[in-house]
Amino acid sequence: MVGAMGTISLDAALDRAGAGLYQKRLIGVFGLVWAADAMQVLAVGFTAASIAASFGLTVPEALQTGTVFFLGMLLGAMGFGRLADRIGRRKVLIITVGCDALFGILSVFAPSFTILLVLRFLTGIAVGGTLPVDYAMMSEFLPAKNRGRWLVLLEGFWAIGTLVVALTAWAASAAGMTDAWRLIFAVTALPALAGIGMRVLIPDSPIYLLRAGKREEAKEVVNRMLAINGKPELGLHDDLALPAPVPRTGLFSPTLRRSSLTILLIWFLVSVAYYGIFTWMPARLAGEGFGFVRGYGFLVLMALAQIPGYALAAFGVERWGRRPTLIGFCLLSAFGCGLFVLSFNAALIASALMIMSFALLGTWGALYAYTPELFPTHARATGMGAAGAMARLGGLLAPSLMGYVVAHGFGLTIGIFAGLLLIAAVAGMSMTTETRDASLA
Repeated sequence: MVGAMGTISLDAALDRAGAGLYQKRLIGVFGLVWAADAMQVLAVGFTAASIAASFGLTVPEALQTGTVFFLGMLLGAMGFGRLADRIGRRKVLIITVGCDALFGILSVFAPSFTILLVLRFLTGIAVGGTLPVDYAMMSEFLPAKNRGRWLVLLEGFWAIGTLVVALTAWAASAAGMTDAWRLIFAVTALPALAGIGMRVLIPDSPIYLLRAGKREEAKEVVNRMLAINGKPELGLHDDLALPAPVPRTGLFSPTLRRSSLTILLIWFLVSVAYYGIFTWMPARLAGEGFGFVRGYGFLVLMALAQIPGYALAAFGVERWGRRPTLIGFCLLSAFGCGLFVLSFNAALIASALMIMSFALLGTWGALYAYTPELFPTHARATGMGAAGAMARLGGLLAPSLMGYVVAHGFGLTIGIFAGLLLIAAVAGMSMTTETRDASLA
């Protein structure tokens, strides 16, 4: 609202700007690199067999590229998320995207497995730093009434990345390439390379600038947003009201401890299930398969099934709320895993896999819409970094869990994941905060 002193709150300014062309440009830039990051993450499962053949390794040995990649992501998420709250989102994003492109491209030319491990570790640090800051920053450019839907839309670029890496692996397999992993890593690095220049054009978010005491810079960003969206700009004598002071509390301070611990637990549980399934499933379906449920063609269908999952999540977070949508998708994911365990023919197995792909990616959409809204601005990137670190910890543990229990039956493994997702749903039910239409603090 506009006050007597000619000031306007940032919430009112964002509401005036709405979600228009400016936000579409932002999501195009963020989404490009988000798709690239998805490709980097999922390349673990699509490159393992080819890496093993190139360097004379077993597939479990080749999956060490995934282990070091997730370790790098864990460290990157923790370090860069905290750094972004200290020095600004923009600087961190430029650094991380540049390193993502650099080490991703160098991975293509790795002459030995040892060097490849080092490069994948460094790529993981960069990707881990990009993911949490992306969401913290994008959320701060959106009005409350549109925020959830747009954050899920950004997460939807993950499905595009999944589809691209699956198609690339399929094409490399059909062409009989001996070093298919080099092509896959090249394709995953290209979007990040293209995104470097675009990221330079994105300013820091107005709420971060206000919190940092840079009122004039914040006003310039808001006016640019208003002008591009075709809305009246703030006048010469108008000013942005300084936001109400928020105590600088840590993630585990008394006011944040319960929500922090619960949401981080959910991130961990969901990531163990997701990475456990999507790290091992590509190699299993491409090779052994289950009747007609095999080959890269079916993996492409699984990637396509993710898109309506995001669409429903985008609808749900605005219509039903963040928390109910998250709980619902966790339960549906668990159901898909349970159906897989009980399936006795290829048709049921295919249905179960499609439900898992649909629901797990909808779960991620709801998580990414909900999590940044739970933390105040001074801790938002740190909170997203901590969530990202828990996800990477899950990614680190998932291959070990799979390797340990696959020997006792693949169905048993998926059953364990169903149990973890049920626990995640129960944890979601214990959350007391709903952030739909809430202003960012």
